[in-house]
Amino acid sequence: MIIGTGCDIIDIERIEKSIQKESFVRRVFTKREQDMSGGKASFYADNFAVKEAVSKCFGTGVRGFCLTDIECLRDEFGKPYVILHGNAGDIAEKMEIADIQISISNTKSLSMAFAVAQQKGKAERYEKSPYGFTDEGN
Repeated sequence: MIIGTGCDIIDIERIEKSIQKESFVRRVFTKREQDMSGGKASFYADNFAVKEAVSKCFGTGVRGFCLTDIECLRDEFGKPYVILHGNAGDIAEKMEIADIQISISNTKSLSMAFAVAQQKGKAERYEKSPYGFTDEGN
């Protein structure tokens, strides 16, 4: 069952200016994210948008955890995925989140991310009718 969604959009130029400060990069991005970035502002902007989108899945925004607690990496095909650490992992555990799917898109000037948090072990609230999905309570 989907327990939360989140999206975020950010100006790549804003992140390009911010990554000039080493302290910003260390405070926001894990070592693996930094290594994977190749120093590209667009990569950092994509990952920043992911962190914001995931925080919105929690319903908290960025509160109670560090941005480095949300790590966004890419698999061998370039598909982004999230690993939660520290307090973000604790929040996800309390919310019984089993998985967070993310999607990233960008233009020359903007990065956008969308996240969907799925709850583990819960029965679906909706059952399928011949005409689509219907709320079983109505």
